Amino acid sequence: MNAIISVSEFHRLLSLPEPPHPLVSVINLAETIFLQDDVWKGFVNRFYCVALKREAKGKIRYGQQHYDYNKGVLSFTAPNQVQYLDLNNVECGSGYLLIFHPDFLLAHPLASNINGYNFFSYAVNEALHLSAEEEDDLITILNKIDKECLHIDKYTQEIILSQIELLLHYSNRFYERQFITRKNHNHQLLAKFERLIDGYFDSGTTTQPELLTVQHMAELMNLSPNYLSDLLRMHTGQNTQQHIHQRLIEKAKEKLSTTNLSVSEIAYTLGFEHAQSFSTLFKKKTSLSPLEFRQAFH
Repeated sequence: MNAIISVSEFHRLLSLPEPPHPLVSVINLAETIFLQDDVWKGFVNRFYCVALKREAKGKIRYGQQHYDYNKGVLSFTAPNQVQYLDLNNVECGSGYLLIFHPDFLLAHPLASNINGYNFFSYAVNEALHLSAEEEDDLITILNKIDKECLHIDKYTQEIILSQIELLLHYSNRFYERQFITRKNHNHQLLAKFERLIDGYFDSGTTTQPELLTVQHMAELMNLSPNYLSDLLRMHTGQNTQQHIHQRLIEKAKEKLSTTNLSVSEIAYTLGFEHAQSFSTLFKKKTSLSPLEFRQAFH
């Protein structure tokens, strides 16, 4: 797998001059020309990327799925995410790329806080669709960052990072708006989630091959894990893990109160490899051990 290590190397691959700042850059897509290079057949960036694309056309692949870029969208990628770009189907259109290396965040609160922005791990098809007004707000911020890159002094890092934080805060707001405005679509996704989780726990089989996980539910939903959790949290107040635990405890209570299965047998049928792990979770969620809960029914 090829790795694009530096901001400077990325500039070269886009036929751009050296960046004014070695760790951060705002790239105007209209000025780029992708070099014919094997790196695009499979690569990871070592930096964060925020892409605001207007009428950009092309196909990009994450994992095994291709996504079309035919509309103006805002998307985010964190370092070391595997990407593939088909140069035969690329028209850059207009828009901007903000790229910044993790080293630029060192000694700043954003170095740890950036992990709280889940949209850096959303899939491309879960990108943010902006209104014209929202787009203008973000372009204003990008222009300020671009100008500040030309004045490198002891204030540069703090000023640029404050603008990046502002952009990320706006993006959080816009994603919440998108979760709400796409109500019908999201209700369909929530209904599908309920059907899938019900089917998993009510399948009638005596054993489960493995414990139900957030990753497995996300794969069944064809969504990224963080997007699914954020969607559920927005509409139900609980993330995916909390939903799984809630349904698991409900099923455990049913088995404890209506069957003679041992705690170990119940743990196994619910996918736990070790009964102690099941007992620990059950007590955490109910304040009772499985046996104490069962005894309350006898």
